[in-house]
Amino acid sequence: MKIVCLGDSLTYGFGVRRSRSWTKLAQEKSGMEIINEGICGDTSGGMLSRFQSAVSSQNPELVLIMGGVNDLIVGADLGTVKSNIMAMTHQAIAKYITPVIGIPTKIDLENVRQDWAGFSDFNRVAEELDKYQHWIKDFCKTFNVKYIDFYSEFEKEAGDEVGDLYIDGLHFNERGNEIIVEIFCRAIADFRNKKL
Repeated sequence: MKIVCLGDSLTYGFGVRRSRSWTKLAQEKSGMEIINEGICGDTSGGMLSRFQSAVSSQNPELVLIMGGVNDLIVGADLGTVKSNIMAMTHQAIAKYITPVIGIPTKIDLENVRQDWAGFSDFNRVAEELDKYQHWIKDFCKTFNVKYIDFYSEFEKEAGDEVGDLYIDGLHFNERGNEIIVEIFCRAIADFRNKKL
């Protein structure tokens, strides 16, 4: 199976060696071809604008679409994020590519990098992110689209060590990337068993 992961720095694996990014680890664990199309700092609009070149042109069976947090960091309206996610989802369906929406992980508010904290109101971002994860679930249910709930599952999987897994309040260290792999591979295996 060929999967394209379209997203931002969370998909790219910011802060860890390329060999330890979760997409690379997931490919090794699953034996599937997983193409990392994450760009650090990208917005949902940026993802939409490169959907043809990054996703459709590679003709994958499945695309993981996960982004929107950078939009919220720069103060974009949540409606813009929703519109872009919906557009990418339906573009995938039109090209016979199975879309899966990734729900981004929570922000560790107490440990956001100081320079970033001065740039944006991360308490507001966290509130918007909470609304966004509820919307993704509603959207996916309405349009019969699969999603992976990294938002809730990461915390469950990490347990007491969750605070030790962030490097800057938003991105994960190697152990955090390994937990993302577990959640991702389990979800994909479940989807395949139910015949996407």
